[in-house]
Amino acid sequence: MAKQLIQLVIAGAQVVGKAFTNAVRQEIRMSEEAAKRHAQTKSTAHAAETARMGMTLDEAKQILNVDKLTPEEVEAQYKHLFEANDKAKGGSFYIQSKVVRAKERIDQEIQLEGNKQGPASGS
Repeated sequence: MAKQLIQLVIAGAQVVGKAFTNAVRQEIRMSEEAAKRHAQTKSTAHAAETARMGMTLDEAKQILNVDKLTPEEVEAQYKHLFEANDKAKGGSFYIQSKVVRAKERIDQEIQLEGNKQGPASGS
């Protein structure tokens, strides 16, 4: 009886050990894949700006409702949304601050793109 109990405990430990080993292998593989995807989609400069500003570029584009990063389109959307959310007109200070942060994030991205293409003349 004791021998069978020991065999049962050993068999159970082997099953749990194999499952744990497979789970760890899968986690390592998924972490490596996520790191590769992250490295492919983000450059270090863009990632640094996202970390510094606390907002991704996609989030900023959604807030300002812009597709292209043209300064004119960004400025027009910024002015419209900032004025529409003016607290004196019954707007939300929180949304207004999100609009400001989104514009700052997009402005940083435009500046990064300008630096990639070369220094801007006249600045």
